[in-house]
Amino acid sequence: QLQLVESGGGSVQRGGSLTLSCVASGFSLGSYGIGWFRQAAGKEREGVSFISSMSDNIHYTEPVKGRFTISRDNANNTVYLQMNNLKPEDTALYSCAAAKQYGNTWTSPFWYDAWGQGTQVTVSS
Repeated sequence: QLQLVESGGGSVQRGGSLTLSCVASGFSLGSYGIGWFRQAAGKEREGVSFISSMSDNIHYTEPVKGRFTISRDNANNTVYLQMNNLKPEDTALYSCAAAKQYGNTWTSPFWYDAWGQGTQVTVSS
């Protein structure tokens, strides 16, 4: 019943910005921590950012620190990923995932109970 749908992907030039949205249905998003992950062609999935249910625990992986900002609007069942100063190496399929319980190793996919299908982000040189 838990479902997540991402949107906001697209094609931009280096230095551009995009805002991704992750909308939940079938459950209250406010009860879950949300992680953003990405997978580039020919690469393994990697963690991007995480926000806890009450926004008291936020993480970013080193490649996106200072450029990406995660936020959430629990009343509207939505989590956002604001991406600024995009680089070609950010090109990937971006997916959000919901975790009822989680720990310090938030990048582990095994914490997550539901995944979205993803939205494609392409950054040109």
